Amino acid sequence: MSDEIAYKTATALGACYREKTLSPVEVTRATLDRIATHQATLNAFCLVDEASALAEARASEERWFKGEPLSPLDGIPTTIKDIIITKGWPTLRGSKTIDPNQPWEEDGPCVARLREQGVVLVGKTTTPEFAAKGVTDSPLTGITRNPWNTDLTPGGSSGGAGAAVAAGLCHLAVGTDAGGSIRIPSSFSGVFGHKPSYGRVPVYPLTPFAPFAGIGPMTRAVEDAALMLNAMSRPDPRDWNALPYDGRDFLEGLDDGVAGLRVAFSPTFGYAKVDPEVASIVAGAVGIFSELGAAVEQKDPGFENPEGIRRALWRGLTAVAFKNMPPEKIALLDPGLAESVAESRGASLMEYLEADLARAALGKDMWGFHQHYDLLLTPTLAVPAFPVGRITPDETQWPSTMDWNPFTFPFNLTRQPAASVPCGFTAAGLPVGLQIVGPIYGDALVLRAARAFEMAKPWQGPELCSRAEFSGGGTASGNGRMEFAKPARGNSWITYRPPLCRRGL
Repeated sequence: MSDEIAYKTATALGACYREKTLSPVEVTRATLDRIATHQATLNAFCLVDEASALAEARASEERWFKGEPLSPLDGIPTTIKDIIITKGWPTLRGSKTIDPNQPWEEDGPCVARLREQGVVLVGKTTTPEFAAKGVTDSPLTGITRNPWNTDLTPGGSSGGAGAAVAAGLCHLAVGTDAGGSIRIPSSFSGVFGHKPSYGRVPVYPLTPFAPFAGIGPMTRAVEDAALMLNAMSRPDPRDWNALPYDGRDFLEGLDDGVAGLRVAFSPTFGYAKVDPEVASIVAGAVGIFSELGAAVEQKDPGFENPEGIRRALWRGLTAVAFKNMPPEKIALLDPGLAESVAESRGASLMEYLEADLARAALGKDMWGFHQHYDLLLTPTLAVPAFPVGRITPDETQWPSTMDWNPFTFPFNLTRQPAASVPCGFTAAGLPVGLQIVGPIYGDALVLRAARAFEMAKPWQGPELCSRAEFSGGGTASGNGRMEFAKPARGNSWITYRPPLCRRGL
């Protein structure tokens, strides 16, 4: 598949389908071919279902031929992060502790809504085990790599989604975000990602981390994300925390620009350390908002580092999430996750409730902040992408994940919408993200601002080659595959082992 087709937006593909210059079957076949070419190097997928994808594409093609598409997303190749339950496919969450041979008879709400729109589901993207860290590697699927430089991480925990979107292996991707897991890979992989306001997209099944988590779109164009959010925000009775559905069309007002908006820019929150090159790129991007007519003021939101709040909450949630996992399965976990589980034992209810009250105060403070500012701009991350096999670029300068990722998790605590939009490149050619934060429930405003910036600074993608090199020889299409046993329904899935990649694309 040529880059021209691979990197078309969903909106552009819809126009091609309407004009019959491309078909869903043609695009889906080309997408599957591109996955086969680059999967062994990037390891962005843990499952690809070619037969199902082509069947869905043929059904979509027939609808477009009749002039009866289900939606503007009908026939668009789409991926689901392997944290979200999907009918007919195993949801293994990057873990050896989950048995793939189960019925898998239910779609999560966002998957069900996207199916109703006619998207073509091509497969599931990789995640660190139980989405528990900011890079994407797991005991089950190994290391996922960044298309811009495959020695580097694409971030996490929606790292497979970020890599797939950036490399043109899908047109739309669904990610999850409980502390930055959409925005981290969006920044490292140079794509757009939106964490919606809490409750905007229904979630099921609920996990202990659900009060902090969101499900959202990862795309190469803001308009495509708005289309996805239109579908994903539709109601589902299984999530009693979901917002009342208001039928909002997130395309409405998307091109209204930012002129006249009051915008705060916080380069460090007053306490974070930021790589100088990243800081310079982000400051330049913020200047574009001024050029577009926004009233921009450098202003910190005024809170102290909330990492202590997050740590106390996560300790209690981890204790609950893994309380019934037997020792023999704990032994199969990612070592870092196993250590976190051990540290969570005996978590204090008092500590958790005190942290939750502090979280409420933080939310109140941000509510007050947005009485004066429509938007808050920050770096998405403090650093560009760093080498795979690490959880931090440099343990001396950045001892923990929250040192290089200080900007995303506060807005999971406050439940605000936040997006990462590509804003420039380092001298080494690595993408940098700008975070746009809106007031609670202000998703449309965040998308509108991201769209204005995107129009001023259009998206760029990485250059990819046609094959990878392996330590054991062979080609991208010939190594590193296994098949799960077929389930009762008779489906078969191609599921990928980690690649043995010696160097990049």
